[in-house]
Amino acid sequence: MEGHSSKQVDEENVDVGKREKSVSIDLGGITSKAKMSSSGSLNSKDLFFRADKIDLKTLDYQLEKHLGRVWSRGKEAVRPKEQWEIDLSKLDIRHVIAHGTYGTVYKGVYDGQDVAVKLLDWGEDGVATEAEAAALRTSFRQEVAVWHKLDHPNVTKFVGASMGTSELKIPANNSANCYSSIPSRACCVVVEYLPGGTLKKFLIKNRRKKLAFKIVIQLALDLSRGLSYLHSKKIVHRDVKTENMLLDASRTLKIADFGVARVEAQNPKDMTGETGTLGYMAPEVLNGKPYNRRCDVYSFGICLWEIYCCEMPYPDLSFAEVSAAVVRQNLRPEIPRCCPSSLVNVMRKCWDANSEKRPDMDEVVRLLEAIDTSKGGGMIPDDQAAHGCFCLGKHRGP
Repeated sequence: MEGHSSKQVDEENVDVGKREKSVSIDLGGITSKAKMSSSGSLNSKDLFFRADKIDLKTLDYQLEKHLGRVWSRGKEAVRPKEQWEIDLSKLDIRHVIAHGTYGTVYKGVYDGQDVAVKLLDWGEDGVATEAEAAALRTSFRQEVAVWHKLDHPNVTKFVGASMGTSELKIPANNSANCYSSIPSRACCVVVEYLPGGTLKKFLIKNRRKKLAFKIVIQLALDLSRGLSYLHSKKIVHRDVKTENMLLDASRTLKIADFGVARVEAQNPKDMTGETGTLGYMAPEVLNGKPYNRRCDVYSFGICLWEIYCCEMPYPDLSFAEVSAAVVRQNLRPEIPRCCPSSLVNVMRKCWDANSEKRPDMDEVVRLLEAIDTSKGGGMIPDDQAAHGCFCLGKHRGP
């Protein structure tokens, strides 16, 4: 009896390979059951899922993320590396310093150098279709290809760019230990970091005491020389404003933010559309008419007034009122009486309603270089002009 039982047990052990076990499998929150043989193989015909346990939202997100990585890797595999592409493994992003129309700007370090990193997010969140994202990336590649060849002391130095960001780690809420995910279709631009901040912030800081005339002309010359250089390369910035100008530690001004810059078209009719910031936009741009590099000259004229006055143009008007008044009523910022006529002349030439009458930027440079700053002429500080800007005395502004 005992021998028989032993034999029976042996036979059962032999047959167990033919038997199947029912196992439960957990696939990312999805509970399934299947029959598994002792060899460990699953019978797919017996595999089934509990529909009430399927998280479609999570699956959709994971699938989209996976496809994005595959899409990005596929593009990189067939495309040769550009001269301007950087090694993302050398880029360390620290914290957010600004938010813009086209993305977020971070401070970081690249290969031991302090840099500003602009992350351009164009895809995967449902805002842009694949075709639109592809068109934006093509435009981005063209603009970067131009920017990386620029070399001028008044243009922000370009370090490099990347068409993919899958290797980037972005700190979440400025935390060094937590990172946020970013779309794989995003692109990034890396430029030199300028600690002086934007020209706009500098002017706001000096709103009450104003700037000495010598500083006004220095900043104006920096901006005009940078624009003259860009125009010599057939590049129209299209968004010239004090917010897009940066200052280094020695207060040298450098043109930044080429987010909407483009190579000037041979045919002006190819350049249309309201591109820029309303208070600085030339009448022809506001009107949707063809324009050229002289739209930058107009914007420079507004910036020149702003640098002198340390005030914002049209502070009491709405966007719609500014747009209508600039085009139909020839509205321009009011020039203070204490402003030297030599500078007034430059302002008015630059913001002439007729773009053909505006000077080229190289002429503007010559006009500014000819201005004598030794006798002062800056805006009267607020505490010295409680009743307005009256300039009848021997000395005007600093």
